[in-house]
Amino acid sequence: MERDKQLRNARRLGIVSGVVIVVCLFLLIGEHLLTLTAEPGNKRVVDELVTQVKTDAEAAQLLHDERDRQTAVSLARETRGQVAAWVLLVAGSLFVISGKRYMSMRPQPLPSLDRLVAERFAPPASDAGKKRAPRSTESSTEEQGIDLSFVDGLFEKLGTGRESAIPILQAIQTHYRYLPDEALARVCERTEITPAQIAGTSSFYAQFRRSPVGRHVVRVCHGTACHVAGAGQITQELRRHLDIAPDSDTDPRRMFTVDAVACLGCCSLAPVMMIEEETVGRLTPASARQALDAVEPPE
Repeated sequence: MERDKQLRNARRLGIVSGVVIVVCLFLLIGEHLLTLTAEPGNKRVVDELVTQVKTDAEAAQLLHDERDRQTAVSLARETRGQVAAWVLLVAGSLFVISGKRYMSMRPQPLPSLDRLVAERFAPPASDAGKKRAPRSTESSTEEQGIDLSFVDGLFEKLGTGRESAIPILQAIQTHYRYLPDEALARVCERTEITPAQIAGTSSFYAQFRRSPVGRHVVRVCHGTACHVAGAGQITQELRRHLDIAPDSDTDPRRMFTVDAVACLGCCSLAPVMMIEEETVGRLTPASARQALDAVEPPE
């Protein structure tokens, strides 16, 4: 409701300022045209009075009064023009501000989440751009080493309604250690759960991962104590040592996944990290690297 009220106010301000801009423009144009049309007549009257003064001294007062009148009219017209110009400037600023505010607050159409998720789950096209014969889900998953029999068994235990989305995703996460696209596609095929619901749930809860993890999950504490003690340098050294890409958290061999976490509750050991369930504290970049090498020696 508050957003709708602000939208209405911005629209009204834009309309009012727009009307003021139009009125000021008409006023300025009208004053300019009036000046152009009145100037020849005023000059002609003055010239006639100047000629009359040469033969009639009493016409001098008329000439003086006419010049005073024309000066007063010119000053009044100039004052009106200045006022209109300032009002036009203020109204133009308000029109721009209200327009920007209205456009920024107006709801923007979003692409269909079902379509985006469907594209995410769609099979990749061949390099040659030719259509290939459809393959069964089982054959494609066998090539990738993912056994979906576990997913099929979840539906009898946890149900197929939309309310079962979180338990099913948690079970898949526990079994595969992440949410494989093939498993999610099978869930959408066999249950009432939609791709949009899966996308929203898996992106909302931090426990769900959409990419495979390494054999060992390394959690580096970045709490206040660890941050001050150099947790950032330790994370950078581990990522460099494991050759982890900037847009990834897992090394190419899929041996380690490095996560930065808020706190591990071991502030007295700062800086600290956990390799699976083992805690390693009072780290330096060198000792953190050695701890990983002790778990999985480098090739």
